Amino acid sequence: MAKRPFFPADAEVPEGSADASRTLIEQTYAALRADIVEGRLAPGEKLRVEHLRKDYQVSAGTLREAITRLASDALVTTEGQRGFRVTPITLEELEDLTRLRVQIEIEALRQSIRHGGAAWRTALRQSYEALSAVEQPIQAAQRRQWEVLNMRFHEALLHGHPSPWTHRILRMLSRHSERYRRYAMGLPGQVRDVHAEHTAIFERAMDGHEARAALALEAHIRTTPDLLAQALRSGRLSLPGPPASLETAGGPPDPLSASTSIVASPGT
Repeated sequence: MAKRPFFPADAEVPEGSADASRTLIEQTYAALRADIVEGRLAPGEKLRVEHLRKDYQVSAGTLREAITRLASDALVTTEGQRGFRVTPITLEELEDLTRLRVQIEIEALRQSIRHGGAAWRTALRQSYEALSAVEQPIQAAQRRQWEVLNMRFHEALLHGHPSPWTHRILRMLSRHSERYRRYAMGLPGQVRDVHAEHTAIFERAMDGHEARAALALEAHIRTTPDLLAQALRSGRLSLPGPPASLETAGGPPDPLSASTSIVASPGT
């Protein structure tokens, strides 16, 4: 992993100040979070502080503080005295994320359509147009840009619902969902028109068709777990599982076993 210098040489940050310490922790946290979401720190990977502090060019204390914050985001799990590990990705977690997103995001969309005014409609149109410019189709080189614009579009959809806690929770769920989208978007032979899905949501929301917009958004949210489940059944993804499961379950293991981590097969 490339080293990550955080402060430019001419940055005027008082050495040893509380502000400098907080800033460095924030930047380390953001860099680690991006590396986890993007898969550069793999699901299940052990986070070895002594190795990572060299990669991120920070002290062990700063790194531990940043990792502790990631644990509160559920992107890192603690192992008692054994340290930290990147949270695995599993179908069980994805299904749980999907249920929560559907419950919270659909209600927030309904409230936005009911109460969003002209400013909401203008911001939604702008976010939709920006997203449309990079997803017809989505190019591999623009995937990170697409993720940012995709998040902004979904946030704009719900911005007419003034609930800060709703937006905080959905932002965290979105980061976790992004880890799974990386696998779904890399599946060979998939036929999915993401732009058409976004267009259907956008047009129905703008027209004030609350029920239709909600249905379109729910279908959109559920597509990623559906694609991953189909890929497991067809063998395009593999789920490593202990051979003992054959004996303990009394038969062949369920390929959609919720407690088994997702691993992409070669070429996906």
